[in-house]
Amino acid sequence: MQFVTVHTSFNPVDAELVRSRLEAAEFHPVIMHALSALSMDGYALAAGGILVKVPDTEAADALEFLKPDPTPPPA
Repeated sequence: MQFVTVHTSFNPVDAELVRSRLEAAEFHPVIMHALSALSMDGYALAAGGILVKVPDTEAADALEFLKPDPTPPPA
C-alpha cells in the first residue's frame, strides 16, 4: 500500500489537528517526519515539513474532505 501526502505543515499541532479530522471522518491517516522536524535545527522547515498521509485509495476523497468551504460564514 502506498501513502499519499494530503497535507504538509510546519507546526506539529496543525498536523495533529488535520490527522484527527481525517481519522474522525474514517480515513486512515499517518503523520510522517514529525520527530525529525522537531529534532533538527531549523525545526520543520529543514525536514521539509510534517506530512499527513493517507493510503492512495483514500487520497482523492481525503483531499476533497480537507478543502475549505468556499461559502462565507453568515454575518
